[in-house]
Amino acid sequence: MTVAAAEVSAESIRAAAAALQGIAVRTPLARLSDIGGGLEAFVKCEQLQPIGAFKIRGAFTAVSRLAPAERARGVVTHSSGNHGQAVAYVAKHFGIPAVIVMPADAPAIKQAGVRSHGAEVSLVKERWQRQPRCDEIAGERGLIVIPPYENSDVIAGQGTCGLEILEQCPGVRTILVPVGGGGLIAGIASAIRHFAPSVRVIGVEPEGAAKLARALEVGHPVRLDRTDSIADGLLPQAIGTLPFEVMRGVVREAVQVGEAEIAAAVRYLYRTFGLTVEPSGAVTTAALRSGRLTIEGPVVAVASGGNVDPAVFERLTG
Repeated sequence: MTVAAAEVSAESIRAAAAALQGIAVRTPLARLSDIGGGLEAFVKCEQLQPIGAFKIRGAFTAVSRLAPAERARGVVTHSSGNHGQAVAYVAKHFGIPAVIVMPADAPAIKQAGVRSHGAEVSLVKERWQRQPRCDEIAGERGLIVIPPYENSDVIAGQGTCGLEILEQCPGVRTILVPVGGGGLIAGIASAIRHFAPSVRVIGVEPEGAAKLARALEVGHPVRLDRTDSIADGLLPQAIGTLPFEVMRGVVREAVQVGEAEIAAAVRYLYRTFGLTVEPSGAVTTAALRSGRLTIEGPVVAVASGGNVDPAVFERLTG
């Protein structure tokens, strides 16, 4: 697959932004006033979205672009939590059935979030079983699969986050993005490619889930033997094939952060700024505070979500 073949167009991102008005929130930038070296830094507060994460952008874009007859059949997806909540929320908006395949160890708050929007939850024991079970349910019930990141409309929707950053911080020089399957960073990279190609986009991932770093090293996605982190939304064992092709040429680097750094970032964002950010969303702030990055500001660190189990959050911030 070539870069051109995988490109998400500027028109697709702009159309997604227009369609999302009244559905997704134009989340604010919160200034981080005490980052070392006088660096001008902001957090993009995607935890303030209606479902508590950026995923509503891509889920709504993909579902809204289905043909009406297809959409009426209902949708199914697989998710560790936030994409599932987004698809459930969007399905409720359209009045269609939704099934979300989740790992049994997904945070209880994310499982409850899916059910609160009226979607059915199908649990699997192992994370690798999610996609096969999703495809099986789609075949059995005639539902339309809404992938978490291997979908150009999902990526276009996530790209609206990048478009907003450029509008809110016109002088931005660096954007830090959490990396799970790659949909968010691919979308933001698409926006940067079209609208501000000089901006540096850096992926951030846990040390125990460095799949983007490995893919960049060898030039293609590589499946890791295992992934492990408190950042439960960033644990895919490989970067998505389509996201990797879409981001190619824009994203050239990935930085890893340790578990203690992630926990400290969650605590810092809450204690200093009153922001409730889940570990997956706090990795970018952790990277900023690590001192390992040589970057030019202004810099925007995307906080991708805030759906964290209350007991875990209390342990991290107490």
